[in-house]
Parts: sequence; structure tokens; C-alpha cells
Amino acid sequence: MNEFALIQQYFKHTALAASNDPASSVVLGIGDDAALIQPPAGQQLVITSDTLVAGRHFPVDTVAHAIGWKAAAVNLSDIAAMGARPFAVLMAISLPEVDQDWLAQFSHGFFACCAPEQVQLIGGDTTQSSVLSMTVTALGWVEPGKAIRRDGAKPGDLIVVSNTLGDAAYALQHPGSELQERLDYPQPRNLLGMALNGYAHSMLDISDGLAQDLGHILTASRVGAALHLEQLPLSATLQQLPREQAWQLALTGGDDYELCFTIAPERFKQFCQHYAGQFQLQVIGQIIASPGLTLWYQQQPYTMNLQGYQHFD
Repeated sequence: MNEFALIQQYFKHTALAASNDPASSVVLGIGDDAALIQPPAGQQLVITSDTLVAGRHFPVDTVAHAIGWKAAAVNLSDIAAMGARPFAVLMAISLPEVDQDWLAQFSHGFFACCAPEQVQLIGGDTTQSSVLSMTVTALGWVEPGKAIRRDGAKPGDLIVVSNTLGDAAYALQHPGSELQERLDYPQPRNLLGMALNGYAHSMLDISDGLAQDLGHILTASRVGAALHLEQLPLSATLQQLPREQAWQLALTGGDDYELCFTIAPERFKQFCQHYAGQFQLQVIGQIIASPGLTLWYQQQPYTMNLQGYQHFD
């Protein structure tokens, strides 16, 4: 199967169906040298890109459907972290060989992740390589000045995270555990990200561990943070572990793809009232004026060695 037949069979049909939507911003999708996009009036373009490499970002024996899902999810999560609405993706994939069963499962997983937000695949590239890898670029829209950036945290803000933390890291250490799906099928929190637009002062998604990623907000905003360890949201599985082991997974494990945001207390109360019961959120600390990240347990300072995921060892 050559490159063009591969694209036609596994990646073009779904994109064409979506691009025929008269409300779509895509004028021309897959099939030409480049895609054509008509930006909606009064919107800024949000762009992000991530690469996944077999053996580095996912175990080599991960099923194809899960790899496809994750390739889309990690990029849609970045769009969510900006408070933007996702609308399209591009993908360049390098394959050791053309395995039609593998490709069918991969593309199914990829499009299954894109479907809830009607995200379209509008272009990319395919090539052969000794190592399986894929680079996805995601595009989204946000009103000018409304993107939720990392540099907006203010002293007095609450620090809030979605759902539970550390589950993916646990699954990586315990293959086949009850938390395996949290590693293989991260859920991009796009509905939450869009809902927080106009509420949150700063936000990012947790990919390299909460402590390390929150540090990016602190650096960009020139503030500090006090985290309360007993408030970290832990799944039932992590709650069975020794206390500090569970905290390490939640703070440094990575691959959560949950949202971490800072928000004024009164605005958080308003948000919770407006979206009652729609999102699972946990307050884990406060933004403070003094630089640096401090840990507290039962109102006492607590010391831990914290290091998140390193992209270069």
C-alpha cells in the first residue's frame, strides 16, 4: 500500500465528511498540498504540537487503538488548557511497516478521541521509519484576549485540579492494573477548559507532573504556591498505598492530562454554582506572593524530593 492509498483508506474519509459541514472553518482538508482555513470573525487561532515516540511516550506493546486515542488527546488537552475551542488537527506519522490491521485500529482510536468535539483531521504526512512516532498539531479558536495563559496567577487565588492525579503513573508501574485505562486513554478536558474561560486567571494541563507543571505557572506569574498534601485528589487505588508513595505519584508522575488552574475564591464559588455537578474539581492550595512551591501537611511544613518527567535524560 503506497502513501496515498494509506491516507485515502484510513485518514481521509472521516475528515471529508466533517469538512463538508457548512459551519466548518475548513475550506479544504486532506488531499492537496496544504489545507485552507477560513478563521471565524473575531477569533484568534490557538496552535499546539506534540510528538509521541514508541518506547518513550508509550510502551511499545500498547494497543494501536490506545496509541491513536492518546496521539489526539495530548494535543486536545493543550487546547483545553488555553480555554479554547478545538476544531482541527494535523498529523505526521512515521511507521516501521504498513500493517493494515494496526492502522485500522489506530485511526479508529484517533477519530474516537476527536469525535466528541467534532475535531477534524485536515492534513499531515506519512513516512517510513525504524521507530513508530507521530506528531500531531492541534488548532483551536478563542476570542482575542480571552486565552487562559500561565502568567495570570494572583496571590490569593485558589489552586484547583480536575479529577484524580497519579493514576497514569501508577498504571505505568503496574501494567494491566485497574488504572490502565487512565494511562492509555487520557481524557482531554475541553468542556472544562472552555467553561473556565472568563473565570480562571491561569491554567495549564498536567503532563509532566503536577509539581513541575505548576512551577511553570509560578515562574510565568512571578508568584509562589502553598500546596496541602492531604487535599490531593487520589483514586481509591492510590489511597491504598503508603501516604508518601501516593503523593509522589500525584505530584511527579505525569501523563495525567488533567487541568490545573488558579482562580479567585469568589469566582470559584460562582463557577461551582453555575456548573453544579458537571465537573470533578479539587482545591489543593493557594497562590502566595513569596516565590517557590511549599508543601504542607496538616498545617505543618512538609519536605519531599520532587522531580517531574524529563524529556531529555
